[in-house]
Amino acid sequence: MAYLLPNEFVTKMVDAGESKIYMSTRDTLIRGYMAGAILALAAVFAITIAVQTGVFFLGAAMFPVGFCMLYLMGFDLLTGVFVLCPLAWLAKRPGVTWPQILRNWGLVFCGNFAGALTVALMMSFIFTYGYNTDGGAIATKVAGIGEARTLGYAQYGTEGWFTIFVRGMLCNWMVSMGVVGAMISTHVSGKILSMWMPIMLFFFMGFEHSVVNMFLFPFGLIMGGEFSVMDYLVWNEIPTALGNLVGGLAFTGLTLYSTHYRTAPKRKLAAQSAPVRAEAETKPAAV
Repeated sequence: MAYLLPNEFVTKMVDAGESKIYMSTRDTLIRGYMAGAILALAAVFAITIAVQTGVFFLGAAMFPVGFCMLYLMGFDLLTGVFVLCPLAWLAKRPGVTWPQILRNWGLVFCGNFAGALTVALMMSFIFTYGYNTDGGAIATKVAGIGEARTLGYAQYGTEGWFTIFVRGMLCNWMVSMGVVGAMISTHVSGKILSMWMPIMLFFFMGFEHSVVNMFLFPFGLIMGGEFSVMDYLVWNEIPTALGNLVGGLAFTGLTLYSTHYRTAPKRKLAAQSAPVRAEAETKPAAV
């Protein structure tokens, strides 16, 4: 499947981060919007499978179809640019500054949220037949998720807030592995396989993804969830986004960058070869 070596795909990560930073406002918003919308559809698809079959694993196994689609179409998730853009700054790419990175993150966030909210409104309209019914089992399930992942954390106070934060870290460790995984192959089949595994893992484990939550919580509110917008922001979206940033950058971006882009000198090997070189230099040349 045309596997690329780590030093090759990490260079692609730096290049991708630089490209996203210099992307126009229009293109950044469009790509963010489409990514948020597609991931929202994948989320409701996975929840529908889980509710109708009673097997959550099947829903988790099919959720990555949305991530694969949006990545192959070149759309951008906040969780992805959290990891890629800072690498361009670390690599000292010309003109890359933190204000530019923050601008990119802000635009992608707005695009993702708008796309996810659009799907939330469309799906709520469909499930309720124009807001004339209660939405059925799927709507009830999502409303329950919204309550459990806001008020459920809030009852534990600071420890609950940090629980979301850590779940956000673990989430983007896996999601960013999917982003990077797609770069290790030049074939579509290889990209899909590399993306599928870590994305399925994060969804099944119930880790917190800021963009998925941009759909789940507005949809849950529309469907009658007993929590507020402020509950959603304070007890989910904010700690989740911060956790996504820290986890993806620390566990994936910086580790790969430090060991494959700025590789440390192989001191042990150099030390072992030094006596051999010295001995060769003292031996008389063969006549």
